[in-house]
Amino acid sequence: MSVAYYEENVASATTNIKALESKINKNSFLRLGVMILGGIILFKLFDTNNIILVMGTIILVVVIFLFLVFRQSKIERKLQEARIFLRINENELNIMNRKGNMYEHGEEFNDGAHPYASDLDVFGANSLFAMVNRCSSKDGVNVLKDWFSHAATKEEILARQQAVNELREDPAHLQTFQTKMMFNLGSKVNLRAYIASFFNDKKLNFGNKWLAFYVEASPNIFFFGLAFSQFYYNIVPYLLILAVVHLLWTLSQAGKISQFSNKIDKLGASLLGLADAIKLIEDKKYTSTLNLEIQQQIKVKGSEKKLSTIIAELGKLIDKLDARNNMFVGAILNMLFLWDFKQVMAINKWKEQYQDSILQGFEAISAYEALVSLAILSKNNPDWVQPEILDHVRFDKIKAEELNHPLIIKERAVANDYNAQNHDIALITGSNMAGKSTFLRTVGINAVLAYAGAVVNAKLFRLPIYHLLTYMRIKDSLNESTSTFKAELDRMKFILDQVEQDKSSFFLIDEMLRGTNSVDKYLGSKAIIKKLIGLDGRGMLATHDLQLAELAEQYPERIKNYHFDIQVQGSEMLFDYKLKHGPCTIFNASLLLKGIGVVVESEKVA
Repeated sequence: MSVAYYEENVASATTNIKALESKINKNSFLRLGVMILGGIILFKLFDTNNIILVMGTIILVVVIFLFLVFRQSKIERKLQEARIFLRINENELNIMNRKGNMYEHGEEFNDGAHPYASDLDVFGANSLFAMVNRCSSKDGVNVLKDWFSHAATKEEILARQQAVNELREDPAHLQTFQTKMMFNLGSKVNLRAYIASFFNDKKLNFGNKWLAFYVEASPNIFFFGLAFSQFYYNIVPYLLILAVVHLLWTLSQAGKISQFSNKIDKLGASLLGLADAIKLIEDKKYTSTLNLEIQQQIKVKGSEKKLSTIIAELGKLIDKLDARNNMFVGAILNMLFLWDFKQVMAINKWKEQYQDSILQGFEAISAYEALVSLAILSKNNPDWVQPEILDHVRFDKIKAEELNHPLIIKERAVANDYNAQNHDIALITGSNMAGKSTFLRTVGINAVLAYAGAVVNAKLFRLPIYHLLTYMRIKDSLNESTSTFKAELDRMKFILDQVEQDKSSFFLIDEMLRGTNSVDKYLGSKAIIKKLIGLDGRGMLATHDLQLAELAEQYPERIKNYHFDIQVQGSEMLFDYKLKHGPCTIFNASLLLKGIGVVVESEKVA
């Protein structure tokens, strides 16, 4: 989607917000007017001694007031959605302008022990996850995290690609779904876990069969009592006494009701948002297999009702219980209807009927959030392509055309081609800052996208499903008393073990054995490469050590040399960041040192 699309949405949302705020102000004045006018009318009617008229007026005032309360709630919900819609579009503009994403960045998933996540900037600030994630719920975030942490099967990848292709064609649906799910954003509570704990909390059980019968009968007692008083004998004083008894009764249970209300209140708005999100999926027509499967998962077994309807019913019951928070209205409702008891028992009845059904939809919604994230990535980057997943890790090879790093802005990115058809290991030499490390990360991070089912930043990208392994940012550890060299040895042992055990492994190694002297570094690196060849390993190695390029002569069918170089014009160095065939012949360390005033000895003037 273009910048103009999001800017138009921001403008329309801003106008809508102003209109809704005006409606809310008018509705608030109406509520105040009903209370004042109702009070004046009741004061006048008390002089008539017409109890029927007084009670009827009270009921009318309460009904009108409740109508305005629910209307206010409805408008406020629309206002909240309009503000969320505004945030969503502003967020997309921020992401495009590299100002950050309001959704989670996945810092907690950044594990240095992971085979590739830390080295490839998959999680954390300025990461792949931070760019792609549009999941509001904790479960959705975890699903997307899993997709980026482990390669899916080819069947799963193809199913996700098909689903993403379908979803990306309906940007309005994507943004509406985001809006409905936004209630989760920033919440420290996992809604699914919270609902499950609510369902299993026996302390929240309330009432019995007798109380249920009486609560249902109480409105009829007052109705028939008033009718009896009108046509036969005045029993209104007794009805007033009964109303006071009802009020005192509900007050005696106020602590338990409040505990129940406080627990369930946190779910009200969330459940309505969830119901609306589920309804979007229920009502949409799909053709892709995965989207149809998700739609099937949210169907309620053994019921004609839709899951969204069932969840919305609970949301409405919670809204009704919230009426008790207005002291005047709550008192009247409890006097006439035992309102608190009625709503709590209705919620518990709902729980008994549907607690199994409501939990089944969460897994489907989480997967759908992850698909929406991938669909937005695809829509925002129309020049990216879906990769072709090849079948055989031992025979099929990576081929890329115009491959770019997805986290580098388009204006600064330099695309490269690569074809591994005639070798297993690419040995990439080159000068400092020429682009070796970035190229390795470019291949790796696009593979992560490909294995998640997403589009990749390339014109063409073909690859089998490899088990990615990286050796790039090796750090010492004071906590574990681990030196850099020991950390390097541990990481290299991990890679060698994985290559030996898993023949689908593909390594990305950037400058081995940096923590030792140059002689040991060369000899050790040479031995490791030979070990990888002996294990029938596949991957890429970047190094400054030009001597290692000689291994391509010893193993011409296994190793191929590539390089990144510089162009020197006078005292200026120019980097083109283009991958070239053969070993590098131009290095820049002496030039860089000279730039800071350090002259290499061989360049001194006699």
